[in-house]
Amino acid sequence: MSDAASPERRAMQKPGVRRFYREATVVEASGGFSLMLDGRAARTPARALLAVPSRAFGNALAQEWQQQGEFIDPAIMPLTKLANSAIDGVTAQREAIIDDLTRYAGSDLLCYRADVPSGLVEAQAAAWDPILEALQKEYGIRFTVISSIVHTEQPPCSIAAIRAVLERAISPFTLAALHVMTTITGSVLCSLACAAELITAEQAWSAAHVDELYQEQHWGRDEEALARRKVRRVDFMAATKVVYWLGFQRQQAV
Repeated sequence: MSDAASPERRAMQKPGVRRFYREATVVEASGGFSLMLDGRAARTPARALLAVPSRAFGNALAQEWQQQGEFIDPAIMPLTKLANSAIDGVTAQREAIIDDLTRYAGSDLLCYRADVPSGLVEAQAAAWDPILEALQKEYGIRFTVISSIVHTEQPPCSIAAIRAVLERAISPFTLAALHVMTTITGSVLCSLACAAELITAEQAWSAAHVDELYQEQHWGRDEEALARRKVRRVDFMAATKVVYWLGFQRQQAV
């Protein structure tokens, strides 16, 4: 079957595709757990086998497909999007993904602070200082906090330490999940702390949105911004599940 004829490919690239299967299941395959649609192995957009390294991940993937209605909606399939990205993209571009994540550490959200108003200054410190302290304790990484919009270089040894942590993330699915978490939050430090279970997913999400939450409390809600944040939250929480299922801390210990 050609790429163009693949129903999974059409379903993930074009919204509104009619559901073409009755049952989504997962079966143990060589080296992982494969998604099956009516007993047929599902494929990624690049025609690789859609298989993941843990049963919990596989079951959740099958549930995403099983819960689709008459039409398939890729917007509510964050685990499928992440798995496709890991298999088709991260596997072949591992170093490029690590490079990209490491670049975030050079201008991480947690390091650039407001100097006014005092309420926001306090909110940022309360949310972000414990994360930096936890990372320093866990990995020996120290970052410079800046109360300015002017870029300031972080210690090279700290950037190198972040890269070393990322290099130990063996699974491309873990790296894909970290990339989703980091691009959504703007903070690789927050994402790593969450992946290492130094903070919870909820704490990471709240920490990444301190500024937005402060503005809402003082100037009111922006419904469009809230809607966008709701969509991002779905993808973020799905990614956190992946790093937990695959055991980020166990990978660090290897």
